[in-house]
Formats: sequence, structure tokens, C-alpha cells
Amino acid sequence: MRYKQNRQQSAELLRLALAQIGQHDAAANPTTFAVWYEHASGTNPRLSAELEKSLLAEPRLGDATIERLYRDHIAEIDEATAERVRESFGRVMAELSQSAARTGDSANAFGERLNQLNRSLAQADAPMLASHLADTLASTEQMQSSVEALQQKVTSSHQEIEALRNELERTREDAVRCPLTKVLNRKGFDQRMSAMLDPQQTPALASCLIMIDIDHFKKVNDNHGHLLGDRVLAALGEVLHTSVQAMPGVSVARYGGEEFAVLLPGRSLAEATALAEAVRANVKTLKIRQRASDKVLGTISVSAGVAALQAGDDEAALIARADAALYRSKQDGRDRVTVG
Repeated sequence: MRYKQNRQQSAELLRLALAQIGQHDAAANPTTFAVWYEHASGTNPRLSAELEKSLLAEPRLGDATIERLYRDHIAEIDEATAERVRESFGRVMAELSQSAARTGDSANAFGERLNQLNRSLAQADAPMLASHLADTLASTEQMQSSVEALQQKVTSSHQEIEALRNELERTREDAVRCPLTKVLNRKGFDQRMSAMLDPQQTPALASCLIMIDIDHFKKVNDNHGHLLGDRVLAALGEVLHTSVQAMPGVSVARYGGEEFAVLLPGRSLAEATALAEAVRANVKTLKIRQRASDKVLGTISVSAGVAALQAGDDEAALIARADAALYRSKQDGRDRVTVG
């Protein structure tokens, strides 16, 4: 039953994507198909939101708009990967089109056989009727075979497209993730911040930002080397990732150097402050160890600043307020959380 549902869903998504292509001015190519397929599947909300906005200004989307949507919301990847995915989309579409054409030819032949059979019945011509019955039976079998082949092609095409979409998603994630700390990089932070401040996506006035900085991180690098410094950064990334796992929608990013940020859309100032305190306490349990001897070299601490989004805030204002609170934590002795 699940296989049948997936096949039906595949056919419906393909039908919706192809139907949309026919209603717009952009060329029917893999880029256009990728945009409409992702929109139809509902898996790329940022794309869908921007597409809907574009439709208000341009009811029949052209090549330039489709290219922009693809570039900004699908192809956040290297050009070689984008080109390979385009080629794969093109091949899948061509094979699907050929299979549909063969089914159409079979349907036309089947229709003609039915017309001939109908004429034989009307003329009561027994010999001709027998011949047309045999031809109709053969056409029916051919039609059935063509339909089954098309269904199989739709299913396999959906699977290939899903595999390509998943690969694109992984590649996009890699493009916005810090390889050392495994949290979002600055580009990922900027994207999530824009989404958090978009009133159409979240209740912006119930959102917060935490800025976190490792205390005396320069001393760690100076005294123990950059390799150990990198291990400290990675450990903090793990603490932050673990701390927000039970908080859907909350994002962690490496803002720059030893500074991290936590975006909390739809979360109160009390929730953000409690999270910052929990992170601060968890970090203090970390031990800096010498890898060769496992000797404990010391502990680390972090300072944090918390700010809630206020009416009229843009990204710069919210970041400035959280950064100012972080600076006060540093001034007041570090290893503390300050609310701005």
C-alpha cells in the first residue's frame, strides 16, 4: 500500500510541476522544472514564499525570475554540482517525456482499433468483426503494457528526483555549516536571522538572540596551540548543539572566531536566558586535556548576552543589543549571562 501511495504522490508532484511550467513564460528546462517541483513538494518554504511574492509582480514568470529563484533558493552549491544536477534533471525529464509519448501513441492506436470495431459491429460484418476483435485485444494488451511502463517510469523518475533533491539539500547544508564546530556558519546565521525577522514566517516579536564568547580564548591558543584551540571550539559547538536539540526551530551558529550565536524564533526572553545559563554551566564541566598524556590542562568558561526582538528592530539593532549585553558580561568578570 505504501508503494502505491508513493507512486501516486510521485505522479501528482510531477503533474503539478509540469502543469505550472505550461502556465508561465520561462523555458521548459531542468532549472524551471526544479523550481516548480520543489514548490509543489512543499519542502522548500523559503523558495515558495519568494515565488509567491514574485507572482504578485509577474503573473507569468520569465526566465530571469526562474533563474533567480533557482540561484537564491536551490543552487546554493558549487557550479559543478549545479551543472551535474541540471543534466540529471534533464535526462529524467527526457526519459519521462519519451515514455509519456509512447503511451500516447498506444492510446491513439487503441482508439483507432475501437473505432474500427465499432464500425464492424454497426455493419454486422462477421469476418471483419473477428479480425477487429483480435486487433483490439492486441491493442488492449499493448496499451496496458504502455501504461504500466509509464507508471514504472514515473516511480523511478520520482526516486531519482528525490535522490537529487536530497543531494542538493545536503550540499546546501554543507555550504552554510562550519566544518569544525558542525553548527551554522556566518552565511547560515544570516539566512536564519532573515527568516526569524520575516513577520510572514514567525511571530517576530516573540524572538530572541544569544551571543556567546569563549573567555580568554587567546590564552588557550597562545599557551596550548591552535590545535587545542580548535578542539575547544568543536567542544563548545557540541555543547550548543546538544543544548538546543529539544527546542524545535532554534538555530546555533558560529558567528566568527570564538563567538557563537543562538537564534530563538518564537521564544521568550525567559527561555533564552535559561538556555544561556544552561550552556554556561555545561561549558564549565568541560576539561581541556592534553591529547598525548590525557593530562587536564584547565577548564574554560563562556560569557553571554541575551536580547529580545523589539518593535522596529532590524538585524543590526538586535545583534548590537545582544553584543552590548555580552560586552557587559565581559566587563563584569566573565563567566556570566547578561540580559540586554
